[in-house]
Amino acid sequence: MRFYDLIIKKRDGQELTKKEINFMIKEYCEDRIPDYQMSAMLMAIYFQGMNIDEIKYLTMAMVHSGKIIDLSSIPGIKVDKHSTGGVGDTTTLALAPMVAAAGVPVAKMSGRGLGHTGGTIDKLESIKGFKTELGLNKFINIVKKVGASIISPTSDLAPADKKLYALRDVTGTIDSIPLIVSSIMSKKLAAGADAIVLDVTTGSGAFMKEYKDALKLGKIMVDIGLEFGKETVSVITNMGEPLGFAIGNSLEVKEAIEVLKNRGPEDLRDLCLVLGAYMLELGGAAKNYEEGRKRLEKILKEGTAFSKFKEMVAAQGGNPEIIDKPELLPLAKHCTKIKAVITGYIQKIDSQLIGESAMLLGAGREKKESEIDLSVGIILKKKVGSKVNINEDLAEVYYNDSEKLKEAKNKLLSSFVIGDKKPKKIPLILAAISKEGVKEFR
Repeated sequence: MRFYDLIIKKRDGQELTKKEINFMIKEYCEDRIPDYQMSAMLMAIYFQGMNIDEIKYLTMAMVHSGKIIDLSSIPGIKVDKHSTGGVGDTTTLALAPMVAAAGVPVAKMSGRGLGHTGGTIDKLESIKGFKTELGLNKFINIVKKVGASIISPTSDLAPADKKLYALRDVTGTIDSIPLIVSSIMSKKLAAGADAIVLDVTTGSGAFMKEYKDALKLGKIMVDIGLEFGKETVSVITNMGEPLGFAIGNSLEVKEAIEVLKNRGPEDLRDLCLVLGAYMLELGGAAKNYEEGRKRLEKILKEGTAFSKFKEMVAAQGGNPEIIDKPELLPLAKHCTKIKAVITGYIQKIDSQLIGESAMLLGAGREKKESEIDLSVGIILKKKVGSKVNINEDLAEVYYNDSEKLKEAKNKLLSSFVIGDKKPKKIPLILAAISKEGVKEFR
């Protein structure tokens, strides 16, 4: 079999077989297919697409490129959650202890931030002493004892995805549905959970800018999950503006703590309750979504999720006192304010520009090897639909480097669009997809 022939086959819109896809992934992982040829194949897939069988074979080949984690020693149904990425998305930090407090074990592997979207692991590392690189046995033991643990993935978890993602990142093939599905689902399936809840974001701060594309992505990921015997739900959410008010690592941890204290921004709290309710339903801790949501509301009110987060932080070497006193988290030396230049209503807050502003301050990475500053970031003072007067605060900027500030401020100001009329509010939760079909909330 020659890989050259497979490139031609896909370029011409033909279907690749299971044997051909297995050959492609195995040979590429063993460095017998050069990057220039794989780049051509990725571009052929980008333009010609793949059918559900091809996506299934590609996902399976990527899962089997490394180890599959065995979580069977942890009692109960293990439910994983994944977000396709957003700005200010702190849900995992609040969700893991919320769901664990309801008796559903959460054994979660999360990533670092890249580009304008933040990463859960970076956020957790702003808690002094918190260890995200744990051996598998320790990880499993913490989940058994505490009910939740969040770590960075091991190097042998779907290694084919790491190689392919790095290549997609530099060849303009990131936003291809077959490649996104196989990337996300290979990692989720290799991570060993029994059920998966996916937060598929759409809007200016997401990979899928259009709702119809997010819906298509969500449906295919549910189909792939079910094909592999995993109960899967996709929730389509609006990332047209940042989630919550905080953007930046330590600032987002503070906001997650507020949610666990039954406070915090309404949109962030609501998304945690929605995703968590589906996790409880799939995990057998609730008969349906409505019951799951009520349970989580009670858990937040009683403070058991807050206590569970402290327990998880302590188990992973972090200082639990920080959770009681979030002012101990790192905070940048300087703060400046961005003010409105006209009076009106906030029509739009561009999530991508906000995320890029935070990245310019040092909160995110332009490249994988970039160092980040855990203490910098942005606090929004307004949301879409808010009334604003001239010279009123739109945002606070926390910074350490005044050289980085100027460009970040300009970008931040351009992310706010102010107009005369109050805009129609787009709901946060747009749809939910399960084996029963699509339920739209728009």
